[in-house]
Amino acid sequence: MSRPSHLSEQDNTIYRFFRELAAISQSLERLVDRALPHELKQPHFNALDILARSKGPVTLRTLARALNVTRGAVANTVGRLEERGYVSVAADRNRLKRVGLTARGRAAHRTALDALMPQLLELAKTVSAPDMIEILPLLERIRIYLDTDPGRPG
Repeated sequence: MSRPSHLSEQDNTIYRFFRELAAISQSLERLVDRALPHELKQPHFNALDILARSKGPVTLRTLARALNVTRGAVANTVGRLEERGYVSVAADRNRLKRVGLTARGRAAHRTALDALMPQLLELAKTVSAPDMIEILPLLERIRIYLDTDPGRPG
């Protein structure tokens, strides 16, 4: 692949690296959307996944930050999940809305993971476990850096 003439070799490598991450993200989103049960979309699954990994109910703001979306967007997603009985929303003593996973939400998360895992296991056949383990710290550092970006929504 030739590089654009206005980019240095290092700049081109950085650009290609992030372009690949973006392409992987888009392809993974398609894979997840196809695997999810029909009543769940990617934003719903992402919220359920964060709640399933949390130690208890979280504020809308915390959930919005974790999903890298605005509070309005997360309120919409939470509203749809609440309508389905997957989450409960309650105000704490500071009048902050806290979102928690219900038993039905935990079951929906498990069902979604069960539907998704065969696709991920198939993908994992093309990349060795040692390669995944080796790149994981790098991916985590990139995510942490991007998650702390002050220019993000929310």
